Amino acid sequence: MKLTFGLMQPDTVRTSLALCELAIGIGLTTGFLLRPAPAAFLAHMTGVFSALLVLPGEMWQSDSVVPTMEGQYIIENVVLVAACLTVAADELSRPRAKRGFAFGKSRPL
Repeated sequence: MKLTFGLMQPDTVRTSLALCELAIGIGLTTGFLLRPAPAAFLAHMTGVFSALLVLPGEMWQSDSVVPTMEGQYIIENVVLVAACLTVAADELSRPRAKRGFAFGKSRPL
């Protein structure tokens, strides 16, 4: 409720975040809509990382900069951000004609 400023119910937020993560995952793994998927992912991660600042009592152990278990789960997303940036950089380095998803054609890794 704090992250949405009370505008959305927790069940609605969980469902919408799950659908967003699913769409991003499909986009990144299949190559379909590969250009908007990293942008959506980075916007999603901005919201995820904001919990470290908005909910300090739940994310950090008292009187230290040691994260709680919940904080550790958020901080480990740095690896996912690095992977997403790698995919985005690869996509942007391709010639325009070879970008994105093509049915029946495989792309070399």
